[in-house]
Amino acid sequence: MTLTQRRAQGTLPIGDAVASLMRDGMPVRFTAYDGSSAGPEDAEIELELVNQRGLSYLLTAPGDLGMARAYVSGDLNVNGVHPGDPYDALTLLQSRLRFRKPSPAEAMALLRGLGLSNLKPPPPPPQEHLPRWRRVVEGVRHSMTRDAEVIHHHYDVSNRFYELVLGPSMTYTCAVYPTADATLEEAQTEKYDLVARKLGLEPGQRLLDLGCGWGGMVRHAAREYGVKAIGVTLSRAQASWAQEQIKAQRLDHLAEVRFLDYRLVEEGDFDAISSIGLTEHIGVRNYPEYFGFIRDKLRPQGRLLNHCITRHDNVPRSTGAFIDRYVFPDGELIGSGRIITEAQNAGLEVQHEENFRVHYAKTLAGWCRNLVENWDECVAEVGEATARVWGLYMAGSRLAFERNEIQLHHVLATKTDGRGESGYPLRHPF
Repeated sequence: MTLTQRRAQGTLPIGDAVASLMRDGMPVRFTAYDGSSAGPEDAEIELELVNQRGLSYLLTAPGDLGMARAYVSGDLNVNGVHPGDPYDALTLLQSRLRFRKPSPAEAMALLRGLGLSNLKPPPPPPQEHLPRWRRVVEGVRHSMTRDAEVIHHHYDVSNRFYELVLGPSMTYTCAVYPTADATLEEAQTEKYDLVARKLGLEPGQRLLDLGCGWGGMVRHAAREYGVKAIGVTLSRAQASWAQEQIKAQRLDHLAEVRFLDYRLVEEGDFDAISSIGLTEHIGVRNYPEYFGFIRDKLRPQGRLLNHCITRHDNVPRSTGAFIDRYVFPDGELIGSGRIITEAQNAGLEVQHEENFRVHYAKTLAGWCRNLVENWDECVAEVGEATARVWGLYMAGSRLAFERNEIQLHHVLATKTDGRGESGYPLRHPF
């Protein structure tokens, strides 16, 4: 029976359908639950479609969302790589997997051949957040209510899970590697110290850390620089863990972490403000309010260090369905040029900017190693589906940083006083 006849009769092998859509052939082995296959038999990596639900996911949400749904649910396996670090598979697929666009008639014939019953969308995995158009019930985008919900979705997974993946530093932001062979922990310590040096921290000063996570910067500033530090986070689990560590390290006379939206901080006149990984969550249209808040909270000649993921250009675009539904709901990225512009428009004087793109690729590789090494305990803690989400997200993000699709920028600025004095030295001291 010919391929055309099988399409017409609804008996088209899944492997044949996949092979027919490849522009340059299959770079990996593909096998399906109906016994069909495609691609080289000796390939090191195999995509295994386990069941009909997986096929329905692929057909009803083409692109990365459908594949993510099938993969997270265990309906699509990637054999030949560890689920905690599918980096090699993603690298190969992004480099060599090329789909061709079938004509409308051919697409309909393929769907008939695979069975039109597979076009009924299965319920998405429970790890998936609502699409943006349905999140209106949670409040206006980037309102305090909605921001609290999306932060809870991502960060309140399990403190133990984060300990296993992030390591002892409990730091979920880009590390700074002082040398190529430095460990992840050494690089995270260097990151915090570099931020402190850029801010010019000195004993007795006051620091506000926005989006402080598990309090790493707050503790470092208090312990190493004698700074009185306040951190705020929208994650109750993070705040609880951070406060326990502050007390355990006997830093509670200097350091504090609050479960609080940064917009509700009442204190002011801070010597320094650090924002490490918050800007991605606040929304580009809210940058004027964000930088205005920082300006108003700084004393004259105070400093800001803004650390955030950026794009390689300043062209607005969506983050993609997988990232928006599974990782950072409502997250937005833009280039460092826009961030510098908005900081300047708010009245801050930008003194220094630095790109740590390659450092984030190394950081993500380290987190994936931790996930692989602690896979069984991670799965026991959060379930295999959630662990798969993290492996896929971190490996994919590593690849994006390596390919210069996204970057990580520090922007250092001062609140220059009315006489034009910034308090900044003639040359950068760090």
